[in-house]
Amino acid sequence: MILSDKTILNYIRTSQIIVEPFEESSLQCSSLDLRLGNSIAFYDDLNIIDIKSPIQAKTKVFEEYFIINPGEFLLASTIEYIKLPEFITAFVEGRSSLGRLGLFIENAGWVDAGFEGQITLELYNANKYPIKLYAGMRICQLVFAKLDEKPHKVYKGKYLGQKGATPSKIFMDFDRK
Repeated sequence: MILSDKTILNYIRTSQIIVEPFEESSLQCSSLDLRLGNSIAFYDDLNIIDIKSPIQAKTKVFEEYFIINPGEFLLASTIEYIKLPEFITAFVEGRSSLGRLGLFIENAGWVDAGFEGQITLELYNANKYPIKLYAGMRICQLVFAKLDEKPHKVYKGKYLGQKGATPSKIFMDFDRK
C-alpha cells in the first residue's frame, strides 16, 4: 500500500519515519520531495573498474551549483537524512520535470525497511546539452509503502548511516560467506 500525504505526515510527526531536516512544503499527495545536497562524487582516471576491489572516487563540494555534461555520470546526495522503520520501504523516483530534460536520477530505485542515511543518487545526463543543477533544489521524491508484515531481516547493509555521495561498496559483497 502506497502511503498518502496524511499518513506520511503522521508517521513523521510521531517519529516513526525520520526526515531531517523536514519541510512540510515538500510533502506531495503520495510522496515526499527531497533536495539536492552540495557534494558530488565521480570516478576518474580509471583503466578498469574491478568490482572485487575498493574503487576510489573523487569528491567535490560545491556552494551554489554544478554542471553535469552530456554522457556524464555522477553521484550526488540528498540534503535530507532519513530513517525508515522496519515496516516501511520507499521507492526513489526522479522528478519528471528533470527527466524531461534528459537527466536520469536513480538510486537503484529502492530504500529498504530499516535503512537510515542520506540517499545517494546516481545522475546521468542523456541530453546533448550540459545541465546546471543547484544545491537545495528538489531533485527526487520518495514514495513510501507499508510492508504486509514485519520482515525477518531489516536493512543492516553496507550503506547504513551513509552521509554524502557514497561510492559503490560492491567489493564488500565478496567478503560475505
